[in-house]
Amino acid sequence: MSQEQTVFSQILQFISYDDFYVCVRRYGGNKGIRRFSCWEQFLAMAFAQLTYRESLRDIEVCLAAHQKHLYRSGFRSVVKRSTLADANENRDWRIYADFAHSLIKRARPLYVDTDLGLDLDGTVYALDATTIDLCLSLFPWAPFRYGHGGVKLHTMIDIQGSIPVFIDITHARVPDVLVLDKIVPQPGSYIVMDRGYIDFERLYRFNQAMAYFVIRAKGDLQFRRRESHPIDKSTGLRSDQTIALTGPKSSLRYPIPLRRVSYYSEEIDTRLVFLTNDFLLPALTVAAIYRQRWQVELFFKWIKQHLRIKRFFGTSPNSLKTQIWIAVAVYVLIAIIKKQLRLPQSLYTILQILSTTLFEKTPVQLVFQRYEEETHIGDDSKQLMLFDI
Repeated sequence: MSQEQTVFSQILQFISYDDFYVCVRRYGGNKGIRRFSCWEQFLAMAFAQLTYRESLRDIEVCLAAHQKHLYRSGFRSVVKRSTLADANENRDWRIYADFAHSLIKRARPLYVDTDLGLDLDGTVYALDATTIDLCLSLFPWAPFRYGHGGVKLHTMIDIQGSIPVFIDITHARVPDVLVLDKIVPQPGSYIVMDRGYIDFERLYRFNQAMAYFVIRAKGDLQFRRRESHPIDKSTGLRSDQTIALTGPKSSLRYPIPLRRVSYYSEEIDTRLVFLTNDFLLPALTVAAIYRQRWQVELFFKWIKQHLRIKRFFGTSPNSLKTQIWIAVAVYVLIAIIKKQLRLPQSLYTILQILSTTLFEKTPVQLVFQRYEEETHIGDDSKQLMLFDI
């Protein structure tokens, strides 16, 4: 890449402009717009995500400070906070949702060789939801509880690479289980869920679609044991059973046998019971698959800590969804850059490095090489330590 280009311009080259403009045309995003296109809106919001901006004024001031570099990055007009606020308010958030999905399609094959240590043929997905708290006086359309507002981010990630494949943004009051109606199961795949998603009619639909699920059972499950299978208790397993549901409703909603695996985890000193429709996997593998559910928890923690999805630049539903989807697009873009440049650093470290070097005119590979050299020198330093550890 040219040394005349800023780091910001270079990382934008990992984006397909054709894919972006397909999404813009699909929803008429640039219709009637003379200045500040959808692309410029995306650039400004992506800049805010990459550099931890706190407000529209913050974005305006910081971009103005680098005005001479903006044209090469794709900006054709001066970014004003009022213009950006209007764009977030009025331009269809689905433009950025569709664009994020196009990045996801590019990112997933890059991580297909990631070894999970599970020896499975099918893809493993983890499904969960997290609540984003909002100030009710600023977001009166999102009442939650006790005078607070909130929205819920329902997310299913591909465990290989922790890439989100499904996201649905709803009011915080929407029950988690309803999102199962919006998911199209992939035959042969495994979907890992917590017990909040127990709904046997919906789980039976997954089974009919030839998809597997691993879900934690509730304590009041009504069932009859049909068969017990041998286990090795030294591995933490406590039972491996074929069962039939006996509840008056559950037995009708899931009329075929289920597998029930009980496992004791020494790490958390808790006995866990799982239900699955896969009768061929080793019981210990069922427990190992459920352990992968924590990847989606780590995903939520990462984006809340390192991207701007807790403090919003607008108060309308459209503005909020636009900001969240652009944040997801930035997350996936970093994941693509990590693989295509073969960077050894974590996503967090990559984001931190980019946040301080966006307008440097240095080849992006050299930026990360310089980081490795400087940290290596720091590790080999003979400077005295304050504490002898």
